[in-house]
Amino acid sequence: MTDAHQRIDRWLWFSRQFKTRTLAAKMVASGHVRINHKRITKVSYLVQVDDTITFVANKKVKVLKVAAIGARRGPAVEAATLYHDLSPVEIPQTKEARIAAASGQREEGAGRPTKKQRREIDALMDRGA
Repeated sequence: MTDAHQRIDRWLWFSRQFKTRTLAAKMVASGHVRINHKRITKVSYLVQVDDTITFVANKKVKVLKVAAIGARRGPAVEAATLYHDLSPVEIPQTKEARIAAASGQREEGAGRPTKKQRREIDALMDRGA
């Protein structure tokens, strides 16, 4: 396809952002895709070079700038030439934060007290059994 535009569902599928074209169409139809900061709900919306596409995939915000219009759904190396990734960089957690999250520990003063913390408070205030 040598046109200067292409359907959004097709482009998302060609660029390998979604596994199937149907899944890409569902995301667009449900209003989860924005083009140039405008929410798109029509699957037939035409995307052009230099458009900015924003959507959420795998719990991550993806921001892509269209670099080319695809001719086919080729290999990943070919698909990567269709866009420039402008997605925000995710800051990795520290080792301590990952361990605390995995063990269920919480930061000091975060939300309601746990059962253990309530027992300690009761013991301090002499409200115990």
